[in-house]
Amino acid sequence: MRLLSIAILFLISTSSIFTQQLQTKYETKPDWIDEFPDGCTTITVGKLASYDGSVMTSHTDDSHRTRSEFDIMPPMSFEPNAKVMMYKRVPDNSKKMPAYKFEPTGEIPQVESTYGYINTAYPCINTEQLAIGESTFGGKEELKSDKGLIDCTQLVRLMVERTKTAREAIEMAGNLLEKYGWNDDGECLTIADPNEVWMFEVVGPGKDKVGAVWAAQRVPDDNISVNANASRIRKIDTNDPDHFMFSKNVFEVARENGLWNPDEGEFEFCYAYADRNSLAARRREWRVFDLAAPSLKLDANSENYPFSVKPDSLITLEKMVEIFSDYYEGTEFDMTKNLTVTDDSGRTIISPLANPQMPYDMNKLLKINGGWGWRGERTIARWYTMYATIIQCRSWLPNEVGGVVWLAWDNVASSIYTPIYNSITRVPESCSTPGRENGYTRNSAWWAFNVLGTLSAQRWGDMRHDVRAVWDPWQAELFKNQKAFENEAAKLLQTDREKAIEFLTDYSYDWQVKVFERAWLLTEELWTKYDELF
Repeated sequence: MRLLSIAILFLISTSSIFTQQLQTKYETKPDWIDEFPDGCTTITVGKLASYDGSVMTSHTDDSHRTRSEFDIMPPMSFEPNAKVMMYKRVPDNSKKMPAYKFEPTGEIPQVESTYGYINTAYPCINTEQLAIGESTFGGKEELKSDKGLIDCTQLVRLMVERTKTAREAIEMAGNLLEKYGWNDDGECLTIADPNEVWMFEVVGPGKDKVGAVWAAQRVPDDNISVNANASRIRKIDTNDPDHFMFSKNVFEVARENGLWNPDEGEFEFCYAYADRNSLAARRREWRVFDLAAPSLKLDANSENYPFSVKPDSLITLEKMVEIFSDYYEGTEFDMTKNLTVTDDSGRTIISPLANPQMPYDMNKLLKINGGWGWRGERTIARWYTMYATIIQCRSWLPNEVGGVVWLAWDNVASSIYTPIYNSITRVPESCSTPGRENGYTRNSAWWAFNVLGTLSAQRWGDMRHDVRAVWDPWQAELFKNQKAFENEAAKLLQTDREKAIEFLTDYSYDWQVKVFERAWLLTEELWTKYDELF
C-alpha cells in the first residue's frame, strides 16, 4: 500500500511530464490541450468596483513549462544608440523537467532609461505602478507569422521597462509591433495603472508578414472583467477613444483574409481573429462573474458573456482569493461529486480521497467527464499553476507603496498570497531558485508549495482543512494589517526614502521566508498525520 501511495504521489508530482506526452499533435504548443490554450486566468477590477479604490489586475501562470522563480530588475540607463535583443520562447526538453528557452530574433533600439520591475516569468509590475496580467487565447493559425521579432514575454518586458500608464503601454506596443512584428499566438494582456485597467488582445498579421493586429478595451471603473484563454473583445466603437484603442489594420486584415464580410454582419474582434469554442474557457468566465455578481444568474453554458459586469458588492482581496481558489465545489460541475462512499452512519458522502486536482490520466482512470470532455472541468484553481498574482495599483499612495503584488506559489487552493511591493530591492533565495530546469530541490519556494499541494490532494477531503487552518489565519492577518503597515511606510518615505524601501523590502522578504519554511513543515505534518490513509 505504501509503495502504491508513493507511486501515485510521484505520478501527480510529475504530471507535467505525462501531460506533455498526451500532446504529440501539438508538441510545439506545450501549454495547449488539443486546439485550445490550457494556460492562464486573469481578472481585472476597476477602481470603483474595488473595496478601497484600488485598480486590480491578476494572473495565474498555469503552465507545464514556465519558470517559477523571479527576481528584481532595477532601473537602468543606457548609452545613446544602444540596442536590445528580442527573444522568442520555445520548448526546451534538455532540462531536468520540461521548460522553455529563449532564442534571439533580432535587435530593436534601446531607450535611454528603463523602470525597475518585478521579473516574474511575465514581468508583473514596475516601479511606476504599471501592472500586467496575461492569458493566451490562441487566435487563427493562418495569421501567425515567424517574421516578427517580439513575443509575449518580450512585449510585457518592454511595457514595464518603458511605460507608466496602461494607455502608454498599449500605444507603445502598437508602434513597436507595427514596425518589428509579433511572432506569438493570440494573447491577452490585462494592463492596469493606478487609475484604470484595459484588456489588450493581439494576434499575428498573416503568414510571413511583419506587424500585428490588435484591439484594446477599457474595463469600466465600476466593473470587473475576466480573460480565461478566449478572446473577449467583440464590437469596437471607433468613436469612443476613452474605451477603445485598436491597430490601423484591425478591419483590413480580417477582410483580406476572409475572416469578416461587412455584408454579413458587424465586425467582432473575437470572432474574426479567434473563436469562442472552448467551454473550458467560457465556464471560467461564467464562474468568475457568477461569484462576483450572482444576481445576474448567468447561464453556465452560454457562448458569450458581457465584457464586464458590475459586482453585487465591492471586490475585496478576500473575494479575489476566493475566486482564484475555486474549483466549482458545490456546483454541478464539481468533478468530485460522483466520487462517493458510504460513511459509518450509512450516509453517502464524497470520498475524502476524491480531489478536484486530478491530473488528466487520473480523470481517465476515474472516468471523469465534463465541459472539457474526458478531462473533466477546467477549474480556476489548477494543480499546474507555477505562481499566481493579485496586483493592486493605488493612486492615493506613493508609487513605492501603492503598487503591491500579492503572490501565491503553485495551486492557489493550497497556497497563500503574500505581499511583494513594487519598490523592493531583493528577494530570498527561495524565490530566485529555479524550480523546473534543475528538477526537485528543497531550496525553491515553488517546490515547497508544489509538494504540499500534491500531497494534500491525495486526501483532499481531510487535508485541505489542515492546510487552510495554517494559511487562513496568516492570510487574514496580512490583509488586516496592510493599511497600517503601508501608512507607516508612506510616512517614512517623507523623511527617508532609502529607509522606507528597506522597510518594505524586509516585510516582503520576511513573509516569503516565513511561508516557505511553513510549507515544508506543513508537508511533514501531513505525512505524519495521514500515514497509511492515502
